[in-house]
Amino acid sequence: MTNEAVRALEPKAIWNHFADLNAIPRASKKEARATAFMKAFGESLGLPTHVDPAGNVIIKKPGSKGKEKNLAVVLQGHLDMVHQKNAGTAFNFDTDGIKMKVDGDWVKAEGTTLGADNGLGVASIMAVLASTNMPHPPIEALFTVDEETGMTGAFELKGGLLSAPILLNLDTEDDDELTIGCAGGVDVTAKGTYTEEPTPAGHAGHLLSVTGLNGGHSGAEIHLGLGNANKIMNRLLLAAQEHGMRAASVDGGGLRNAIPRESKAVIALPTGKEQALGQALKQLEADLKAEYRSTDPHLKVELAKADAPAKVMSIKDQQRFLLAVQACPDGIFRMSPDVPGLVQTSNNTARVQLGGGKWTVMCLTRGSVESEKMDQAATIRAAFELIGGQVECTGGYPGWAPKPDAPIVKLMADTYQDLFKEKLKVLAIHAGLECGIIGRNYPDMQMVSFGPTIKGPHSPDERASIKSLRKFWKYLQEVLERL
Repeated sequence: MTNEAVRALEPKAIWNHFADLNAIPRASKKEARATAFMKAFGESLGLPTHVDPAGNVIIKKPGSKGKEKNLAVVLQGHLDMVHQKNAGTAFNFDTDGIKMKVDGDWVKAEGTTLGADNGLGVASIMAVLASTNMPHPPIEALFTVDEETGMTGAFELKGGLLSAPILLNLDTEDDDELTIGCAGGVDVTAKGTYTEEPTPAGHAGHLLSVTGLNGGHSGAEIHLGLGNANKIMNRLLLAAQEHGMRAASVDGGGLRNAIPRESKAVIALPTGKEQALGQALKQLEADLKAEYRSTDPHLKVELAKADAPAKVMSIKDQQRFLLAVQACPDGIFRMSPDVPGLVQTSNNTARVQLGGGKWTVMCLTRGSVESEKMDQAATIRAAFELIGGQVECTGGYPGWAPKPDAPIVKLMADTYQDLFKEKLKVLAIHAGLECGIIGRNYPDMQMVSFGPTIKGPHSPDERASIKSLRKFWKYLQEVLERL
C-alpha cells in the first residue's frame, strides 16, 4: 500500500499519526469520528481528556521532569480537512481513507486533497503527547472542529477550559514563517429565482465546460491571481449569449475557501450557430490561455454535444443574472498600505449554481480591516439585490491583531536563528486562523502560528514536504524545551 511508504518516513512518530488520522473521513461538520478517535487517543495515554459540546477535544499532559512548574503552553490544530477531488477520481469522502504516495520530497494524495492542512499539525501534537523522553512544559492540546467552513469549534470554545498563557497554533504552511496576525472573514450567500421557459424549437443541447485550473486556498493564495472557474464560465456565457445561447443550468466551484477549478453549464443553441460559437469560444480560450499562462497553463474550454434541455432561463433573467455575476468582485480588492505584500481585503466567488428556476452564488469575503471587509460584502449584496436576489452575510469571524513585541515572538525568532542560522520571517497573513476567535475568550494569551511547508492546500494538488517536516519537528521540539 502507498500509505506504508509514508509510514516509513522520518519522523516516524508524526507520519504514523498522520496516516492513522488520514484513515478517518473528517469533512468539516462531519468530524464525529475524528473527535472519537482523538478522545480514545488521549485516554489510551492515560491523560485527562475532555470533549466539549462542539466536539473540540482538550488533552492535558504534565510537564516533563524539571519542567512541571513551567508556564503551560497550548498546542492547537484543527481536526477537519477540505474535501476536494479531481473530476475523474473515484473517491467517497464519507467512507474512504486518504490514499497517499511519496513523490521525491513530497507526500501527495491520489487525486484528492491530502489533509496535511491541518493533519500534520494535529499529528505533531499527538507525537508530543505520546513522547516519553521529550523535554516540554505542561501541555494543553486543543483539537478544534469545523475550522475550514466556519470555525465553529473555535467560536464555541468556552473560556476557562484553558489555563496556559501561550498558544502555538500549528496551521501555517511555510516553514520559514511565523504568523502573528490574520484576516477575518464573512460568508456572503446570494439566492434568487428566475422564470423558466420551454426550450425553443430548433435549439440543440450542448455542455460547456471549464477545466484544468489549479485552484487553491482562497486566502493564502488569493494574491497569486489564479483563475476562478466561475468567473471564467460567466465570461464564456456572456459571449455565447451573442450567438443566441439559452442557459439551462450552471454548476461551478465547491467550498467557499477553495478557488474554483471547474465549472460546467448545459446550454441550448439555435441550429446553425454551433460553428460560429465554436470559433468565438476558441478565440476566447486563446485569450484566456494567454491571460493565465503563468498561473493556470492547463486551462481548457470545451463545447460538446448533449441532450437538449427541456427548459431554459428566460432571456431577460439570463441577461440580468450573467451581468450580476460579472459585477461580483473576485480576487484582491485592496492591498495593505501598512504591511508590505499583505492582501488587506479580497473576495472568492466560490460557488455558482443555477437550475430548476433557482440560482445561488456563494462567496467568502476576507479582510483584516473589519469595516472594509463588510463594505466589500455590501458590494456583492448590491450586485445581486439589484436583480431581485436575497443576500445573507453569515459565519463572520474576527481577524487576529498582530502583537510583534510579545515575548513568545522573540523566543520563536531567536530559536529559529540559533537552529537554522537564518532570520525567521515574522508576518501577518490574509488567510483565516482560529487565533483571533480563541483570543476573544482568552484576550491575554500570547499566540503565534507556524508549521511545515505545504503546497496547494484545499486542492487535489496539495502536497507536504518531507524535508520540511523534519525541520519543523526539530524546531518545535527546541521551542518546547526552551519554554
